[in-house]
Amino acid sequence: MTDITLEQARAALDAAHEAAASAGLAMNIAVVDEGGNLKAFVRMDGAWRGSIDIAVKKARTARFFDMESGAIGELSQPGGSLYNIEVSNGGLISFPGGIPLEVGGQIVGAIGVSGDTVENDRTVAQAGVAALA
Repeated sequence: MTDITLEQARAALDAAHEAAASAGLAMNIAVVDEGGNLKAFVRMDGAWRGSIDIAVKKARTARFFDMESGAIGELSQPGGSLYNIEVSNGGLISFPGGIPLEVGGQIVGAIGVSGDTVENDRTVAQAGVAALA
C-alpha cells in the first residue's frame, strides 16, 4: 500500500485551507496517512478548540473504513448494521467532513475538517480531495 507523501498532504491541506478562508470559515483541518496517523494539520485563527479532535477523528474514521465519515453515520443509526461503531477504535466521528484521499486510484490517507456545519466541513474537505485528483 502507498502512503501519502508530505507534499501531497500539504497540497490537500492547503487547498482545504484556501477553501475555508475564501468562505470566511475558521476550520481545523487534519490529514492522516494510510495508517490513520496524523500527517499534517492546521488550526485556523479562531477555529474552535473542541473541533481539533473532531477533525482528526473524522480523517481517521474515513481512512479506517475507506469511506466518508458521513456514510458511517448513515450505517450507524439505531437499528443499523453498524450501530454504536463510534465507540470503537478509540472513538470515531460519524458525521460528514472526513473523506479518503486517493492518488492514482489508490487510497493513501484521508482528510478531516471540523469547525462549521457538517455541510461546510464536507465542502472544505472536498477541496482537499480535489487537490490530489
